[in-house]
Amino acid sequence: MHERQPGSVTPLVSEVPPTTAPRGAFDPPDPVPELTVAPPLPPDAFDSPVDPPAPPLASPPWGRRRVLLLNATFEPLTALPLRRAIVLLVCGKAEVVHGDAAGLVLHSATGSVEVPSVIRLSTYVRVPYRARVPLTRAALMHRDRFRCAYCGGRAETIDHVVPRSRGGTHTWENCVACCARCNHKKADKLLAELGWPLRTMPTAPRGRHWRLLAGLVDADPLWLPYLGESAA
Repeated sequence: MHERQPGSVTPLVSEVPPTTAPRGAFDPPDPVPELTVAPPLPPDAFDSPVDPPAPPLASPPWGRRRVLLLNATFEPLTALPLRRAIVLLVCGKAEVVHGDAAGLVLHSATGSVEVPSVIRLSTYVRVPYRARVPLTRAALMHRDRFRCAYCGGRAETIDHVVPRSRGGTHTWENCVACCARCNHKKADKLLAELGWPLRTMPTAPRGRHWRLLAGLVDADPLWLPYLGESAA
């Protein structure tokens, strides 16, 4: 036994060199692997040509699709989420008018359902009609057929005929589709100051299908026969 010298400090950790001890009861258990999707590794992480890991699961491409709902009289009512449309079909409250153009089919444990693009209610429902269509970018672009009201080119934005800085209102009668070039050149000037004519006089659209178009950004081509000529 070594005699402890006055003023010395006993070390908390013994300075015994580490040794490799056999695996015993005090060894920590092997960690249980978690069932998670590993993030993709960079290409240079593989030393040999092997298949890369599968990417994280993503929602199906049709997960954000909308389905056109028609009344029993083939009058367009609204655009439904795909999930809601499938529920109407399974419950027998609607029927498929046009299926998906790519022929997609949803399968379940008991059957399969064709992915619809247009469905029709089995019974007629009465919908309150509001004459005034809300002014949205999508509806205005459809009204002007995506053409600039000044030069006839491809429209990219919306312009106020009478600028709002000069008393113009944000209404159907004062808003037109416009290309970026004409919008930049017109700025806050009046048409009389530029000598520009309007190709057509802007008016508020009428018809129930316009309320549907007001909330659409991209319409399926299969919907166009039910939305009127203005949607084409």
